[in-house]
Amino acid sequence: MATSRSDPLTLDVIELIGGVVARYHEEYDRAAAAHALTGAQARVLGLLSLEPMPMRKVARKLKCEPSNITGIVDRLELRGLVERRPDPADRRVKLAAPTQEGIRTARQLRDALDFAREPLAELSEAERTVLRDLLRRMLGTEADDDS
Repeated sequence: MATSRSDPLTLDVIELIGGVVARYHEEYDRAAAAHALTGAQARVLGLLSLEPMPMRKVARKLKCEPSNITGIVDRLELRGLVERRPDPADRRVKLAAPTQEGIRTARQLRDALDFAREPLAELSEAERTVLRDLLRRMLGTEADDDS
C-alpha cells in the first residue's frame, strides 16, 4: 500500500531529517570557522582527506560546479592544506590531495562534530546499519559508489 506524501508520519520524518541537516550544517560551519575556513572549504577538505581526487569528481560528489571547486581548492592550497598533483593513472589529470596539515585539520573538523556521534553511539550496530541502509536507499545509493 502506497503512503501518502502528506500523512503525519511522513511529514514528521521530513521535519526530523530537516532538523538533522540544519544541525549538521550549523556544527560543520562552527567547526570550520574555528579553523578560519568556510563550511564549503571544510567539506571539500573533509572529502579530499578520504582520498585524493580530481576536482570534477569533488564537484560531482558535492553537487556543485567544477569552477566553484577550483576556487575552493585554490584557497585551500594557499593555506597549505591541499596540493595539486598528477594522477598516477593518468598524468594529464590533476588530483587535489590534502597535505599533512590538511589531513590533521580534517581530522580535527570531524572530531568537532559531536551532535550525531553521541546519539548514534546509543544505537546498536544493527540499528546503525538499518539507519545507514535506509538513508542510502532514500538517496538512491544503496551500495557505496564513486559518483
